[in-house]
Amino acid sequence: TADFLRFNVKYSAEIYAQQPPFNAPGIWNRVEYRPLEGFVYAVSPFNFTAIGVNLAAAPALMGNTVLWKPSNSAVLSNYVAYDIMREAGVPDGVIQFVPGDATSMTKQVFEHPEFASLHFTGSTHVFKSMWRQIAENIDRYKSYPRIVGETGGKNYHLIHSSANIDNAVNSTIRGAFEFQGQKCSACSRLYVPKSKWSEFRGKLVAGTESIKMGPITDPTNFMGPVINQAAYDKITGYIEAARNSSDCEIIAGGKYSDSDGYYIRPTIVLASDPYCKLMEEEIFGPVLTVYVYDDAEFDSTLDTISRTTPYGLTGAVFAEDRMAAVHASTRLLHTAGNFYINDKCTGAVVGQQPFGGSRASGTNDKPGSPSLLLRFVSPRSIKENMIPISGYTYPSNN
Repeated sequence: TADFLRFNVKYSAEIYAQQPPFNAPGIWNRVEYRPLEGFVYAVSPFNFTAIGVNLAAAPALMGNTVLWKPSNSAVLSNYVAYDIMREAGVPDGVIQFVPGDATSMTKQVFEHPEFASLHFTGSTHVFKSMWRQIAENIDRYKSYPRIVGETGGKNYHLIHSSANIDNAVNSTIRGAFEFQGQKCSACSRLYVPKSKWSEFRGKLVAGTESIKMGPITDPTNFMGPVINQAAYDKITGYIEAARNSSDCEIIAGGKYSDSDGYYIRPTIVLASDPYCKLMEEEIFGPVLTVYVYDDAEFDSTLDTISRTTPYGLTGAVFAEDRMAAVHASTRLLHTAGNFYINDKCTGAVVGQQPFGGSRASGTNDKPGSPSLLLRFVSPRSIKENMIPISGYTYPSNN
């Protein structure tokens, strides 16, 4: 949270410093970076308080009034952050914290003529629905609304035959199962060459089965429960779909219980079909699906990765062969807005890896960079003349 706030101040100063490079004699040219004409509707998810703060604070920093709708599963944490901002000096009314029913609130917002921008993090389905509602109300608005969204992902790890297996295994376990896989950037599909699968499988399963799970009040637990009953039901539904599929084999985990919290053991599914349901759809939980490819089909596997899902958020390639890593990076150009080489596909750091994806994963406006802040300003070019003209004819024609 602090990184977002501190770096956004730096980025805003850089934006304001972008001024016309030339002034004719007697002319002063400048650009004002005005706030949008209206208010920004910030809709935040449950999983990261820092995201919620940035959704509201970034447009406010650029001079906008913000209506902040937090997830109903994270009202308290978001309110604490909001209260800290007020205590720090954000004037009343600049950021308005309004929990409530998402459907009715959003309808009210999108019917208001002063609606100027949507700043959203959440599911692809909800984001598309909001975009449609905005389009239906387009004639109501003073200006064309700025639509900024970061949505879902079906993120991958691609293992090359030259990869450091221990690094790839540990990165995959952490990328797939930290925070119970409840991250849009979590690794949820894995591609391993046949020549390395036996070794990879043994280490992956052993590492996954060793994960300690329990209440988050105990810091030695690597995993806790998922967020709520709805998430639990959805995730376990995918596990049961795998259990009942002839294309899938559960090779680790597969167990769950909601008797004392919504606990789901980290689960690994081996798929014989690279286009099976668990490879294509976002699960948003601790389920990793693996496809083993023939070593000679590395290039066609790159095509498979690109075609399998509509998303384009994060991805990673693991290869000690530099040419293989560069080749994969080039061929997978549009599959990930955040691409990693020999590192897990999650955990972007503000000031180091601006975050966001395209395709069905969002508008890729890159929170953690100046690009995001530019979405919440409306530049005005100003030319001020200091020398009165003496006639209306062109000097070049005299």
